[in-house]
Amino acid sequence: MSNFIKWLGAGLGFTLGGPIGSILGFAIGSVLGGFSKADIESAKRYGETSRNRQSGDFEISLLLLASVVIKADGKTDERELNYVRMHFKKMYGEERANNAFKLFKVFVKNNNVSTRQITEQIRQNLTHASRLQLIHFLFGIAKSDGVVNEAEVQSIKIIAGYLYVNQNDFESIKAMFYDSTDSSYKILEIDKSATNDEVKKAYRKMVKKYHPDKLQHLGEEHVRGAEDKFKQVQKAYEHIQKERGL
Repeated sequence: MSNFIKWLGAGLGFTLGGPIGSILGFAIGSVLGGFSKADIESAKRYGETSRNRQSGDFEISLLLLASVVIKADGKTDERELNYVRMHFKKMYGEERANNAFKLFKVFVKNNNVSTRQITEQIRQNLTHASRLQLIHFLFGIAKSDGVVNEAEVQSIKIIAGYLYVNQNDFESIKAMFYDSTDSSYKILEIDKSATNDEVKKAYRKMVKKYHPDKLQHLGEEHVRGAEDKFKQVQKAYEHIQKERGL
């Protein structure tokens, strides 16, 4: 069995059916130059014995949504493509990243991806913490060319809405990618007028919400990926402490 089919098997959980399954079928055909039922059955059998099944589902969801954001400003920036490639390489290793990128390049070229349909399927099958991690990664892609433009923000906002990520969570993650005087407060989901006790309470709440352990079910690679959000919360709290002399 090819390495690509083995990798794919880990992502044939909920992603096999519905609109994502249709997009996957097209992408697989493009990568393999046509695929047989035996290829798919082999992938499914491998996936059924894989302990990374949920990780694979998350991975394909991430690739699909990343392709939507990259095309949001009407152009495909090489720096954004490289960000996805390097991020996957860092999380999964070179071989797995290369397999993922084969599909990703097809997703980017495919203009028939329905954001609403794929996000509805993702929302029904991924935890809230997993969906927050998807939004964080999408902002990372948008920022990889040096600036998050309005078209990208609106694209991510639409995705967040479809994923039932509320406005406070969206603004908190968004603030992690902006260097402004009130970013620390936005990350903790509070106003500058918050009391010191309210700041401490908000910090404890955000630590719990963004704790990397909430992604344990996706595998260690995603726990490591979640650590960046967690560090941003700690950094925001430390900045406010210093500002207030706490």
